[in-house]
Amino acid sequence: MKSIFKTNSTLKDESILSKFLFIDAGFLSTLLLVLILIPGCSNDDGKADAYGNFEADEVIISSEIAGKIEWLQVDEGDILEGGKVIAMIDTTIAQLELEQLLASKESVEARLVQLRKSIEVQKERLKVMEKEVNRVAGMFEEEAISAQKYDEITGQYRVTQKELAQVQSQALALKAEMRVVEAKINAARERLARCKVKAPFSGTILQKYAEAGEVVAFGKPLLKMAKTDELILRAYISGVQLDDVTLGQSVRVAFDRDKKNEHQREGKITWISASAEFTPKIIQTKEERVDLVYAIKVKVPNYDGKIKIGMPGEVFF
Repeated sequence: MKSIFKTNSTLKDESILSKFLFIDAGFLSTLLLVLILIPGCSNDDGKADAYGNFEADEVIISSEIAGKIEWLQVDEGDILEGGKVIAMIDTTIAQLELEQLLASKESVEARLVQLRKSIEVQKERLKVMEKEVNRVAGMFEEEAISAQKYDEITGQYRVTQKELAQVQSQALALKAEMRVVEAKINAARERLARCKVKAPFSGTILQKYAEAGEVVAFGKPLLKMAKTDELILRAYISGVQLDDVTLGQSVRVAFDRDKKNEHQREGKITWISASAEFTPKIIQTKEERVDLVYAIKVKVPNYDGKIKIGMPGEVFF
């Protein structure tokens, strides 16, 4: 009997323990499920506030002069400094035009010199005639000469005055002609200078449209260039996010480093669209897809060149 009692007691204790363990296991399972669901209920899910792609200020560099490309010493991907000569258009015609205009200027200068001498001669004649008129006038008052002689001398004096005025007017015309020639010379020198195609700013050559030896017309695109030391992330936000952004606001920008890591940089909002537009297909915000969004531009430094045009990026307000 004693043996049987012990056995029943042991079974009773084991039953109670098993119930306790069962209850404890269920509690732990519930607690674990709650802990798992808590992060999912949080508003801060770690996602970016806006998504977009990087773009740059691109410029098409065209030929300002028609002619043959003498040389074009750049390739796609080259990084250039602003003001560097990257191409040269044939300067033969422009140089000949300049030389012709310089010769015309020398001709006008020679005519001006000759005319100045004529003016000096006319002034001397006028001085002599003026003395003669004064002398004849005194004699006429004393009735030493006839009225006819007096009229003849004074008439010659008036003619000499008109001749001087005419020569002086020719000088004015030559000076005006000189200004026209000088303006043409400046234009020819400008055309000659524009035969040198220079980089408008420091940046990277994106595309090359022509090669040395080709004959190009005025306005023919030669290269596409972009500023890459500072790129623009064009992202899209929903209407409810407009209150979270302001012009000049500093934001955190992230872009891919590898499959698991990313680079982060500080950017600045430089533009906010004043009107809504339909959501681009390639863009998805942190919320569900909406019909209308607002575009923003975030300027991001790219001092090391790690950000590439077209690369996706994320914005954190």
